[in-house]
Amino acid sequence: MEHLALLTASWQRCWTELAKNAQGVELFQQLIQAYTEPQRVYHSIQHLADCLRLFQENRELASRPEEVEMALWFHDAIYDVTATDNEITSAHWAETALKAVGVEESSIQRIVQLILATRHTSNSDQNGDEVSADTALLLDIDLAILGASPARYAEFESQIRQEYGWVEPERFREGRLSILKRFQAQSPVYHTPKLANLWEKNAHTNLAWAIAELERNC
Repeated sequence: MEHLALLTASWQRCWTELAKNAQGVELFQQLIQAYTEPQRVYHSIQHLADCLRLFQENRELASRPEEVEMALWFHDAIYDVTATDNEITSAHWAETALKAVGVEESSIQRIVQLILATRHTSNSDQNGDEVSADTALLLDIDLAILGASPARYAEFESQIRQEYGWVEPERFREGRLSILKRFQAQSPVYHTPKLANLWEKNAHTNLAWAIAELERNC
């Protein structure tokens, strides 16, 4: 499988840090299977691998790297294109699985909050405070695609449309415009200085293009 070496190394690293000697092979295989489900076009094993690669390159920015890495593994673990609670159910899976092998409760709850933050509903954590450095890093990595090259970003928008192919065109345009305009209004899009320096300009260019394309077709 493509990306297998990266995925295996990442899993062994964060699992060993958190679960010590507990068996994690079955859970690893379950997660791989989840990310290769047929309904996934963008939110796939490729997205997971991209996130983990970016995390590996920026690991030094994390306060609790093993928790951020584990949260990345679970952040899209459940992906039902007709549901609105995927992050919640993904967080529940993580909580259940990590409790079962005796991971410290404080670590589990931080991982759960990191996963829930990928709903991207605000720039605050679940308690209304400004996001932590680990949350900022996780969110920036999850949104790295916004700052990709124009060609890759256009491919991403096409992939999202394919995932939501069941949605009627006008309804899709309205929903997508709302999401993109919310990101466009977010200033800055990225909160980790190193990553903002790399991706911020591209993100605003890409968002402006996508919004214009959608409005042109309204």
